[in-house]
Amino acid sequence: MSAEDTSPAVDSGIDQLGEKLGGLNTEDRPRTEEEYAAAQLTLRAIVTSKEAGVIIGKAGQNVADLRDKTGVRAGVSKVVPGVHDRVLTVTGALTGISEAYGLVADGLVKGAPQMGMGGVVSNPNTHPIRLLISHNQMGTIIGRQGQKIKQIQDASGVRMVAQKEMLPQSTERIVEVQGTPDGVQKAVWEIGRCLIDDEQRGFGTVLYSPAVRVQGGAPGAPGAPPLNGNAGYGAPPPRSFNRTGNGNDFTGGAPSYPPRRNGPGEGGPPPVVEEGEDIQTQNISIPADMVGCIIGRGGSKISEIRKSSGARISIAKAPHDETGERMFTITGGPSANEKALYLLYENLEAEKMRRSQIPEAAA
Repeated sequence: MSAEDTSPAVDSGIDQLGEKLGGLNTEDRPRTEEEYAAAQLTLRAIVTSKEAGVIIGKAGQNVADLRDKTGVRAGVSKVVPGVHDRVLTVTGALTGISEAYGLVADGLVKGAPQMGMGGVVSNPNTHPIRLLISHNQMGTIIGRQGQKIKQIQDASGVRMVAQKEMLPQSTERIVEVQGTPDGVQKAVWEIGRCLIDDEQRGFGTVLYSPAVRVQGGAPGAPGAPPLNGNAGYGAPPPRSFNRTGNGNDFTGGAPSYPPRRNGPGEGGPPPVVEEGEDIQTQNISIPADMVGCIIGRGGSKISEIRKSSGARISIAKAPHDETGERMFTITGGPSANEKALYLLYENLEAEKMRRSQIPEAAA
């Protein structure tokens, strides 16, 4: 509002409005570029064993230089025998993270085979970066009818491919970014902005962990869950899930949130909370065509998951966006929530495997 349009009475109101606006947090107004640059987050990527060697360098020199140049915390997961993939984790301010991934891409262009997008890369100055993104946040990066992902590609000059399936026993998906180191840096900046804006939906992400698995996650394989309905429900998960708020898997800590209010009896009995634990709420999206297999006939499966885990689970009656996915809200202590997430994805994996075998059976 210009000065000539104001009067003393209106000025007073503007002052009060200014005070109110000043008291709002950053989620209630658009962030500035400086606020995005300073915002803290964690961005992970899958790398091959060879790529990991290039990123780490001799005696860890390359990753140490990366930390010094960008101010981020960065590390690569340990080798799992029989598994070729490892996870690169970068934590810090968005400006440092985007710069770090640009440097990683530059190092890989010079020191690793250029494979990606299903074949050899024709441009010798590009290398694919396979970012791990929470399934719940993927819609923000893709945008309505793919507009956001196209915008990121146009702004950075990279090519991006988002995988539709979640990685085994996790709620993360891969976004492959193919481009020059400078393009990768710009794309990671834009992706990071999306993740910061959609921060709340990243809470409760079950992080992907490389492990030995047979195709389809068949039961009995190392790291694979038992199929639905067998005695495995009463046993603890074969591995501990990384709890995460903002994707942070360095400390293993999870933020505490007040539970959402549900309708009477909607989510089952009160959640089980062990001594010293805080009640947490985690939201996960379930594909529309999978909701029925999670609920079960007459709600039998979801009731079993509630009983086995001790967590309270409520299910949105309507899809939360145009994908048709439904939101499941899990409330309880960290241990109960972890078990509930494990059981939910155990059912999903088993259903996927069952459906994949239907054509073979028919044949």
